[in-house]
Amino acid sequence: MKYLPIASLAAAMLISPLASAEKLFSDSSISLLYSDQYQAFGRNERTDTYVTFENVTAHDWGGTFLFVDRNQGRGKADGDDDLYGEFSPTLSLGWLSGVDLQRGALKDVSLAGTYEFGGGTNATNILTGVSFAWDVPGTTYFNSTFYYVNNSEIADDLQMTLTWGAPFEVGASRFLFDGYIDYSTSASDHDAEFHFNPQLKLDLGHYRGRPGVLYAGIEYSYWHNKYGLSDSVMDTESAVSALVKFHF
Repeated sequence: MKYLPIASLAAAMLISPLASAEKLFSDSSISLLYSDQYQAFGRNERTDTYVTFENVTAHDWGGTFLFVDRNQGRGKADGDDDLYGEFSPTLSLGWLSGVDLQRGALKDVSLAGTYEFGGGTNATNILTGVSFAWDVPGTTYFNSTFYYVNNSEIADDLQMTLTWGAPFEVGASRFLFDGYIDYSTSASDHDAEFHFNPQLKLDLGHYRGRPGVLYAGIEYSYWHNKYGLSDSVMDTESAVSALVKFHF
């Protein structure tokens, strides 16, 4: 019972500002990716088609990001879970404290979390940490996040994630270069892994007066020590995928 006043105070700090919280942005999309170069768990290159649903929201208090992949390909191994997803909320410390945390290139600092579910090992991992939003010229967003990872199937580790979005124009054409980099540390039962996953997309909707609605392009996946398995036959993935993405 001695913790009740502290819990009540924390709840009051959150509930009071939430009454006047403002939603700034929301977007949902569906992507179709195809490649014959995916690799997993020591198997040879395989052909897979992925359907991905994404939703992102931005609020004055922070934001949320959700994606779910479904593997539609014929390269799945027996017993593979064909669904994998992540849900990642952030809570702005600047909004929570009422103090402007912007300093130079730093725009804000947030508490960050991610819940990972599904995949080949049917893992349910929980990531908690802190995220820094940066003002980087040429980008609409650039974030660096540092997590402690509570893994359900392997030993816990640490992870650094970089995310960015950089639109640019070439003549009358509009492009978007976005993606992420993940680096996870090694632990007693797995090695450190590095995943570089950018997308380069042409804005097809721009030609019809509907920019930001329909994109086509490529995704590249470079994954060293995939799943932390440095001693597997295929420990590094280098795959290019064709990509179509529709926003609604």
